[in-house]
Formats: sequence, C-alpha cells, structure tokens
Amino acid sequence: MISQFEQYLLAEKRYSPHTVKAYITDLLQFVDFLCFTPDTFCPSEITSHLVRGWVVELVKSGMSARTVNRKIAALSTFFIYLKRSGAIQKLPTANVIHPKQPKRLPTFVGYEEVNRIPKPDDDDFLNLRNILIVEILYTTGMRRGELVALKIEDLDLQSGSLKVLGKGQKERIIPLIPSTKLLINRYISVRQEYFSECGNTYLFLTSKGEQIYPKLVERVVKELLGEAGVRGKRSPHVLRHTFATHLLDKGADLLSIKELLGHNSIGTTQIYTHNTLEKIKETYMKAHPRADNNS
Repeated sequence: MISQFEQYLLAEKRYSPHTVKAYITDLLQFVDFLCFTPDTFCPSEITSHLVRGWVVELVKSGMSARTVNRKIAALSTFFIYLKRSGAIQKLPTANVIHPKQPKRLPTFVGYEEVNRIPKPDDDDFLNLRNILIVEILYTTGMRRGELVALKIEDLDLQSGSLKVLGKGQKERIIPLIPSTKLLINRYISVRQEYFSECGNTYLFLTSKGEQIYPKLVERVVKELLGEAGVRGKRSPHVLRHTFATHLLDKGADLLSIKELLGHNSIGTTQIYTHNTLEKIKETYMKAHPRADNNS
C-alpha cells in the first residue's frame, strides 16, 4: 500500500524524488509511532484522535512548526489518496490543527555583494561554468533542480530566452538579459572545445562530461557568494529569493514575478513584498525629519 502510494506521488502527482522520499519517511514515522509495521498497518483503523496524538508528540519533541506541518501534509496526502481509491471512508486528518508557523522573511543578497561576484577573466572551463551557474540562478530565478536539468536545446539565444520545466512538469519561458546571453555563448564555445566529442546534451557538465548534480551546484554557489563577501546562508534558493526581491525593488509587478518564478499562486509570491516594505520603512525612518522624535 505504501509502495503504491510512492508510485502515485512519482507518476501521477509528479513530485520530485526528494519530496517523495520525505513524504514516505514521514508516513513510516507515523506507522512506527502507532507501533505498527508497514505490513500490519491498517489505515481504516486510524482515527483523528490518533493523528492528533502524533502531532502533539512531534510538537513536544521540540520539532519546528514548519516540519510538523510538512509531516501532517504528507499524512493528509496519503489518506486522501486512500479515500479516492475507496480504501477508507473518512479522512482522519480532516480536523487536525496545524501548529502556527512564525513568518520568516526570505534571505537575499544585497546589490553590493551581487556586484562583487567574480567575473570570468579567462576561458577556463570549470571557472566559466561555475560563474555561469551563479549568473543564471540570479538573473532567471530558477530552482536548483531546474538548472541541473537544463539542456542546450532549451536555449533560444536568438530571441534571448530559455525554457524551464518546473514543478508539476509546468513549462515556462524566461528572458535572458544581454550579459547572461553573452556569458552563455562564451561558455558553450569553451564547452565545445573542452568536450570536442561529447554527446551529452545537458548545458552544465562536470569535468568528466557528465550532467552536474545538486550538491555540486550548492558547493559552487556557496564558494562564489563567499568570495563576494556574503555572510550567512549562501545557497541556490537564496539567489532565487534575491532575483525576486531585486525585481520587486526595481518596480516589477507581482504577477510578472509570479510567472518568472513558476509559482502556482500569487500568495506564494507576495512574501517578497515584506522585504520591500521593510526597506521602505528603514528609508523612511532615516529620512523623515520627525522620525526620531519621541515626543
């Protein structure tokens, strides 16, 4: 039953392997909490009382509200799947209260740090590849997995755009700014010389001519942002947040940013307005002549 659910998540819901692994792990933890094994687990016997008891234990263990809510979501998805297939009649997760999550503003990189990201000073393949990885993440806002999956055929350098296959196999087109387009052309030229007989169609390759992998992207971003003087979190997702925040700062509308990021809901994109409002508030408090008047 659990293995069938796993296939359902992969084939029908088209969740990423990482998300599916997390959901299955959460489900197995719930099964273990009830002292069942995957073979003896009987979903029709699960009540909302048992689910609430599990949630209480998770909260008591000190687990963050975000993680607890993800586990509830995994469980809810499982029981919805069973109800639709006729295996159960009621959803034991229907009335479960989700722990309240504190609002967390997206971390982003400042303009000065972005401008300090190294520029390629030669045609060394790995150096050029690494700089282009950061360049594309910052100027397109794409996800790490989307970048890893990019193929040369996804590029349309004549029109200055690229095609991205996002979550749920949803395709979107992202325009390329001139500097990114020039860097891509330079990289492809060096790539062709470096791998004269390579048939790999992925845009970004390892030194052995294989498709790059997520951990490599994480390492590259962390190193180059560190060289630029960025402190704190340095990841591909931080560059995605930076892309959205900088666009909003410069006057881009939320709907356009939503489409560029590949969000399903405008509500997801609205989180970036908080960073902009904080910046406006800071500027106001520094500039208004009565801002420091306590009377």
